[in-house]
Amino acid sequence: MNAPLVERTLVWDNHGCMPLYPGDTRFLPELARYRDASVDVVSLNVGFDAHPPELTPRMLDTFRAWLDEHTSDYALATSVEAIERARAAGKLAVCFDVEGGTALDGRLDNVQHFYDLGVRWMLIAYNRNNALGGGCQDDDGGLTDFGRSVVGEMARVGMVTCCSHTGERTTYDVLEAAENPIILSHSNPRGLVDHPRNVGDDVMRAVAATGGVVGINGIGIFLGENDVSTETFVRHVDYAAQLIGAEHVGLSLDYVFDLEELEAYLDEQGSTFPEELGYRREFRFVEPERLPAICEALTAMGYSDSDLAAILGGNWLRVAREVWN
Repeated sequence: MNAPLVERTLVWDNHGCMPLYPGDTRFLPELARYRDASVDVVSLNVGFDAHPPELTPRMLDTFRAWLDEHTSDYALATSVEAIERARAAGKLAVCFDVEGGTALDGRLDNVQHFYDLGVRWMLIAYNRNNALGGGCQDDDGGLTDFGRSVVGEMARVGMVTCCSHTGERTTYDVLEAAENPIILSHSNPRGLVDHPRNVGDDVMRAVAATGGVVGINGIGIFLGENDVSTETFVRHVDYAAQLIGAEHVGLSLDYVFDLEELEAYLDEQGSTFPEELGYRREFRFVEPERLPAICEALTAMGYSDSDLAAILGGNWLRVAREVWN
């Protein structure tokens, strides 16, 4: 009998959230949860726009140092070849992402610096406007001149540009300037749940037209009514796949490991997480352990092994091959 598909194909969760306190590694042993769920690659967030920009390099130092101490089980995903070596050795490959260009601190050369430290995708903005462009929950004025320079520099160094959390006008500006596939790393269809953090059909089609990928997240309020059932999650995956093709859909659960940290953000950053948009305590998430069940549910819906292999990780790998240097 063949092993389950999740054990036979590359599985890539393109966004996970560990606590962002420099020097704090309490939760990093929980990366084993990804490995136990047959995940081969995970991208960890190292900062977002509501954080002071100086924290992002310190978080990179924290995560990289811990990974360097645990090389028997983990490897930095610095290249496609490194991912393949890690998978062959039974290790979890880890790369990093930055949620919003505020972390650049106004310096274009930080794009290269972050890339050299393992950051493989970055958002333009996180919910609110910043120096690069507009956020999805703000009065979006479009991509700024600095934002255009950043998009060009990301293409040059091999970093993937992401428009999750980004305003629609700015997203279309990015798409117009795109030299490489653009991703929505963790954005769900607004056609199913009308929330400004979700994205419309036309935006999803435009991202797919660049060769990009839309990653479905497992956050309850974006799935609808804080419902994190497998049935609801795969309904979002299926909606995206029917709209833009399975070759443009991926998984980015956006699982938060430290709920106390999340609650502190909700309490302290009301402009980024306004209560009237559903940001309240008792957030619910689809956990990494659900991936085998998600695969089974999609199989039951009639998805072929080849389409599932693309959704589970092949599409993220394709973008990495095309963009990473």
